[in-house]
Amino acid sequence: MGIFAGNAKSAGSPETKKFHATYGQLLGDGEIIEVGFTVSRDTFLFTNRRLILVDIQGLAGRQIEYLSIPYSRIVRFSVVTGSSFDLDAELRLWIGDALPLEKKFNKDVNVYEVQKVLASHVLK
Repeated sequence: MGIFAGNAKSAGSPETKKFHATYGQLLGDGEIIEVGFTVSRDTFLFTNRRLILVDIQGLAGRQIEYLSIPYSRIVRFSVVTGSSFDLDAELRLWIGDALPLEKKFNKDVNVYEVQKVLASHVLK
């Protein structure tokens, strides 16, 4: 899977079908991946029930962390856009009263699309 750029991939798109083939074993009954974003070696999966962050760790990429965040537990979020000097954008998620979880996106990812998808689930 390459780096995602442009608009979000819908549930029926070839890219999302690849996400289902790769990560389908993580899904519960009736759960589907609606949109996915790949940044470098990490993947963000927005399902109809939760956000799954796939964090590939180590040089060989043999250790993988799957962080599952129910949308109901996200109390607020922010996106920080890149500047002309620092092109990376950043997503911050507050889960309860804890410090925010921060993830960086490269310039190829449209952070406004990430924010839009997140808002559609969190702000219900």
